Amino acid sequence: MIYVIACVAAIAGLLFGYDEGIIAGALGPLHAQFDISPLQEGLMTATVPLGALAGAAVGGWLAAPFGRRSLLMGAAVLFVIGALVCALAPSILVLSLGRLLLGFAIGVAALIAPLYISEMAPAATRGMLVSIYQLAITLGIFGAYLVDFGVGDSWRIMFATAVIPGILLFAGVSFLTDTPRWLVLRGRRQEAGEVIAHVQGRGASDPSVTGELAAIELAARAETSTAGWRELFGPLVRPALLVGTGLFLLQQLSGINAVIYFAPTVFARAGFSDTANQLLATVGIGAVNVVMTLVAMALIDRIGRRRLMFIGFAGAALSLGLIAVAAGTGAPDLQWLSLIGLVLYIASFAIALGPLPWVMMSEIFPLRLRGLGMGAASLTNWAFNFLVVLTFPVLLQALGLAGVFSIYALVCVAGLVFTARYVPETSGLTLEEIEAHLKAGKPFRALGLMPRAA
Repeated sequence: MIYVIACVAAIAGLLFGYDEGIIAGALGPLHAQFDISPLQEGLMTATVPLGALAGAAVGGWLAAPFGRRSLLMGAAVLFVIGALVCALAPSILVLSLGRLLLGFAIGVAALIAPLYISEMAPAATRGMLVSIYQLAITLGIFGAYLVDFGVGDSWRIMFATAVIPGILLFAGVSFLTDTPRWLVLRGRRQEAGEVIAHVQGRGASDPSVTGELAAIELAARAETSTAGWRELFGPLVRPALLVGTGLFLLQQLSGINAVIYFAPTVFARAGFSDTANQLLATVGIGAVNVVMTLVAMALIDRIGRRRLMFIGFAGAALSLGLIAVAAGTGAPDLQWLSLIGLVLYIASFAIALGPLPWVMMSEIFPLRLRGLGMGAASLTNWAFNFLVVLTFPVLLQALGLAGVFSIYALVCVAGLVFTARYVPETSGLTLEEIEAHLKAGKPFRALGLMPRAA
């Protein structure tokens, strides 16, 4: 049952990826119909992360009073409306407003869907189950690239097709319940026990069901005051906040959305002059993204979060440096070196930098502050997503592909240092065990690297 729950919630990730990826193929037809400057292109493209920034702020604030399920259903409605506005837009301004609405829906859903899955999942498979959300993002991006390649210049059809998964998300979530941890916080103990029993496929009186419910209640009873931003920035929770926000900052400044949003442009600058080849190479990048995310799902609960982060940052730094060198020489024979570098970069991102920030932000915050903490991490994600997407066309014009990708490579080197100094190991630990370690004031980096009883 938990796999069904995770897959339904992850439809939000599919919409996230689709609405981000679809602009890659739509930019060409939009340029042909409208006169768009580099700054206007950046602004139009960046309306999605800008809207998501607002959505993450609102979602973090509403997660506690309204619950995870209600917010997912509300986001689904906004996905459908935003897709229709984009498809019917008579101007770039209206299209940008539609994408702003889609971004708001993405911001809410990107916060709530991983939270929902994390609070439903057992500790042993939580990393893999939350990673289903990241897999759905990559499938959405890949699907968007396929649609871009298939429909040619029909940008209205590109945007309209996003209505279908929006309806599926609403229908699917309407059959689900809210999480047992939120139900306990609202004083609905019996419902929480029924949800745990249903997810585990056991009776309500089974020891594993009653044990999990007791642990959740114990954590909830320990919270005596109202959750607030001041406590989130306090000394006990600050280490979790640093990890949650830091990983998303590094994820975005590695340049992933410059590649996702502007993939054909990147390939054009790398030496692929034919438009069809640019789109075909873009589809190939989307396929690599999906395959390597599946690899990440197989490894994330086996070799741990920290080890994967080291692999991801090291691979991304090397591959981005390779692209910068190939682009800097300007030799036509090196265009395939750029392609190899991009494939390796996407593989490195998909195996670690993509899924792990989403997984870890859903694990590391205490129950009462989980909505606010994840909201703060999401705000960081979308703020720097907006910054990268907005500035990429301008930086590309000023510095060239080699200069921009050199900056992204240095960020990944910084990511290696950050992981070594601050990132804990959360594999195999329950959310309550992670919370107890944090509240004990022990070094956060030592979590998972010391005996379980410590």
